[in-house]
Amino acid sequence: MVYYTTYSSSIGELLLFCDGHRLIGLFQRGQKYFPEQMIMEAVKVEHHPCLDQAKDWLERYFAGQKPNPLELPLEPKGTPFQKEVWNLLLEIPYGSVTTYQEIAKALAKKKHLPTMSCQAVGGAVGHNPLSILIPCHRVIGSNGDLTGYALGLEKKKFLLTLEQVDLKKRFTYAK
Repeated sequence: MVYYTTYSSSIGELLLFCDGHRLIGLFQRGQKYFPEQMIMEAVKVEHHPCLDQAKDWLERYFAGQKPNPLELPLEPKGTPFQKEVWNLLLEIPYGSVTTYQEIAKALAKKKHLPTMSCQAVGGAVGHNPLSILIPCHRVIGSNGDLTGYALGLEKKKFLLTLEQVDLKKRFTYAK
């Protein structure tokens, strides 16, 4: 059984999903790759221990604290490759950014390969079902531009600003 609830955040209403034990999704209606089928099959609840824990985490995050995503029982659904990429995203420190290229290099090194496709990494990052919790907003283009975020670039900019990333010095904001 999949359960979901809503959370009112600084970037709008978020929908949190759990399988009864672990978090499997954090989305906004209308975002890229929104799981219409999941919401149609899920049961809406006000409270559930797993979802309440995620709400508490988000409350602390949007208050400017630095909660660790690994405090939460995360279980994103995806391919083995996607899960490898998402695990690397969890290693990006709060208030820091990295590039798709750097993630591709780290994954290639981990797999003992000479190279890894930045486009494949970008596809995995873009399909992250636990946005914010698995910090895909901390990934930027190799030219320093903000690129691709399922919730939208304005929200990516907001989250990075919340984390006190200096947007002017680190990279440009490409609309």
